[in-house]
Amino acid sequence: MTEEQYLEAIKARDKSFDGIFYYGVITTGVYCKPSCPSRPALRENMRFFETPEQAEKQGLRPCKKCNPRDINPLEQIADYIEKHADEKITLDRLAEISKLSPHHIQRKFKAAYGVSPKEYQNGLRLNHFKSALRSGDDISGAIYEAGYGSSSRIYEQIDGRIGMTPAAYRAGGRGEEISYAIRGCSLGLIIMAATDRGVCMIHFGESAEELEEELRREYPHAVLKKTPKSSDDHLNEWIEAFERHISFGAKRPDIPLHLNGTAFQIKVWRFLMSVKPGEVLSYKEQAERMGIPKAVRAVASANARNNIGVLVPCHRILRGDGSLGGFRWGLDRKRALIDQERQQAG
Repeated sequence: MTEEQYLEAIKARDKSFDGIFYYGVITTGVYCKPSCPSRPALRENMRFFETPEQAEKQGLRPCKKCNPRDINPLEQIADYIEKHADEKITLDRLAEISKLSPHHIQRKFKAAYGVSPKEYQNGLRLNHFKSALRSGDDISGAIYEAGYGSSSRIYEQIDGRIGMTPAAYRAGGRGEEISYAIRGCSLGLIIMAATDRGVCMIHFGESAEELEEELRREYPHAVLKKTPKSSDDHLNEWIEAFERHISFGAKRPDIPLHLNGTAFQIKVWRFLMSVKPGEVLSYKEQAERMGIPKAVRAVASANARNNIGVLVPCHRILRGDGSLGGFRWGLDRKRALIDQERQQAG
């Protein structure tokens, strides 16, 4: 940490830094935690230490107000998770904060709180998500405000615990401004379209005119804006990452998605995003795993209405006899996607 970071933490009385460092005041002869409620000393009278022992070797004694030696590492971990719930938190980071090993953190935290640190963070995120929805945020905005990073992550993690269905289909994209770009890849031309909340469409096609017509048909009332390849924006970054994934086997890009569909369709697409690369299921198996074994036709219909190719992986669903079945962008593309994923998974 830099001196500025030390001073900022002390000024904010930030508990997440308790145990990370200590500061001493030479004029009073005491040392404190960053969260100490005492009035901050002048900078020229302050000294910084990594441990209480270092401060005491300099002749300083513990502050009676903040008791710098009295830090519960589990409370410290919980405080840190609460303040950084929207960020990626690793066990290694928690180990740095608490001075405990990752193994002990998992065991002791679960014993004290009943859940692992990761489950604790997921619960906080879900609460933030619900709170954002109650405050009037739309589904996608609440997802990112809660720190999930992409719609696929929350649909994989919340596992039906929201207690509500996602927003209904936006009829024809009325009031939306949609940017789009058309590029080539190993499977032909692709169009990627996005609202300000994420990608809402990825289609494959044989010509730019065909792809643009599909976009207009899907969103007849939206304002459509073509994005030049030379422009510098998120859409070009996303489509380039998608091209690398499709054409060169790069890691699946973590692209924010704006799912538009009925509650049932989004439930089906959410399930599709939980199917692992290289794994294939039949329509019947999909319906059974979703807990609706009699809704095979409805599930298949929702799969067919998927507008976000590959990132919502409807290509991983086959017929009951193992044949490829349907795929709106052609069976050759479906076969190529499955073969590529099996090779990477193997």
